[in-house]
Amino acid sequence: MKKNSTTYSAAIDLGATSGRVMLGRWDGRQLSLPEAHRFPNAFRTMGGHDYWHLPGLWEQIVIGLRKAAELLPKGARIASVGVDTWGVDHVLVDAGGRPVYPTFAYRDNRTQAGFRKLARDAQSLARLYALTGVPNVFYNTSLQLAETVVSHPAIADVAERCLFLPDYFNFLLSGRLANEITIASTSQLLDVATKTWSPAALKHFGVPAKWFRKPVLGATKLGPVRGLDFLKDAQVIAVPGHDTACAYDAMPAAADGSDLFLSSGTWSLLGFESDQPLLGKEALAARISNERLGDGRYRPLINVIGLWLLEGIMKDFATRPKDDGEWAALIKAAHALPEPSELLDVTDPSFGNPPSMKAAIDAQIKKRRLPVPKDLAAYTRLICASLGRGHADAKDAFERLSGRHFKRILMVGGGSKNRILCQATADAAGLPLVSFSLEGAAVGNTANQLIALGVVKDLPTFRAQLVATLDAVTYQPARA
Repeated sequence: MKKNSTTYSAAIDLGATSGRVMLGRWDGRQLSLPEAHRFPNAFRTMGGHDYWHLPGLWEQIVIGLRKAAELLPKGARIASVGVDTWGVDHVLVDAGGRPVYPTFAYRDNRTQAGFRKLARDAQSLARLYALTGVPNVFYNTSLQLAETVVSHPAIADVAERCLFLPDYFNFLLSGRLANEITIASTSQLLDVATKTWSPAALKHFGVPAKWFRKPVLGATKLGPVRGLDFLKDAQVIAVPGHDTACAYDAMPAAADGSDLFLSSGTWSLLGFESDQPLLGKEALAARISNERLGDGRYRPLINVIGLWLLEGIMKDFATRPKDDGEWAALIKAAHALPEPSELLDVTDPSFGNPPSMKAAIDAQIKKRRLPVPKDLAAYTRLICASLGRGHADAKDAFERLSGRHFKRILMVGGGSKNRILCQATADAAGLPLVSFSLEGAAVGNTANQLIALGVVKDLPTFRAQLVATLDAVTYQPARA
């Protein structure tokens, strides 16, 4: 490929509430990323359990890739394709890649018994954290697979591989069964000291070791696209499969490691890049998850519940916004309200997947004998302020345990467009917050494709070129 030619790539970025296919155009200096296709996503409930609709997702991916190809100028072609998704969820397949078990959604309650049992076992909690660097969370792949094996023991004979969602879609595109390291690191099954699986963790949860192979690093070529004639000769790239890892790669971080990253969406994921994991009793108590970067280094993060609170409460209001204009009006109305004197405890497990988010929030407020918000604007103000405090608490934990002093918070994702949330985070953390107007995961996805193709030297080079083209808003803290 000529160094100064324009390179086109397709970034498939799947979130738990929506998916998108973006057409990346890189001319050697600037990246443009028009949206080819966007579609809603949601788990489906059947018989009291929650599942992902994989055929529907694959159908939308193909539609999106076809639309991306239609956006190309005459004579141009898509050089590569990459997939990122949310973490932990997976597909059990036979040797030919055929699914052999339903794909549950991470919010399904089937893991609760195992989660509670492990939570009561302090010795096992500490041991597993020392092994994997990932705390006990109800959605962990480890708990999901443990429940699967206990409920259906014969699955160990039927399933040959466990592919995480980006791994599975990479297989459909390329025909190669491969695990990628960033998405593998969300599982609580990867060895924190190496780049492969922990035999002791697999044994603890009763998960067959044969289901996994040593993960490939991000920006690995898997082979040409198969079965889609309009993508002839395009390479499938195993980009960082976890959307948060891709979002981090999109942020123009300072070389001295003084930036804290915040990917704000359904979940708020705060963390930083590190050559070493954060381990030990205090890190476990702070629920720090030592996930991986695409190159195998560490991405210690704390998971705050995020805009799931706001998404959930919208279902309880007929006046919920239905377009960008109504959203802007809601944010303006919420911004005009005084700062709440008391905040929600955003670590409350009842917010995980309640039948009614409003009822869950009201229950916490009433238990503390506080007044319930009057309307949707008041709930929005309370939620944003509470999330800002949650973000600040995570920052404080990182500084205390890592010895670092962070100078800025870099923010991408849907929450970066919410000025109340941005300002609340800056105020609570006492740090400037830089909000970038970009599709963070899709940009990082594209960056790794360009690196794999040899068009861009490395991630620092990409970040240095990207920063000059970004639109950013800086929120200064009211109390530094």
